[in-house]
Amino acid sequence: MTFGDDAAMPEPREVIFEFHRIGNAVKVSAVEVGSGVEVSIVGDPAVGETALKRLALRKLEYVLAKRRES
Repeated sequence: MTFGDDAAMPEPREVIFEFHRIGNAVKVSAVEVGSGVEVSIVGDPAVGETALKRLALRKLEYVLAKRRES
């Protein structure tokens, strides 16, 4: 999956997602391939893979933006 828009990021980035079921929850890890930055979230599997990916991607974008600021 790639993300980014022309105004905020000059080039799309490749992101790898991993899903691990842990009891009644799912841990989703998102790794930005170019930088190796990784974030994780824990969510309810009932919300679906797309929603969990979107949430993990939002967290990854937040972390990458914070790193760019410093």
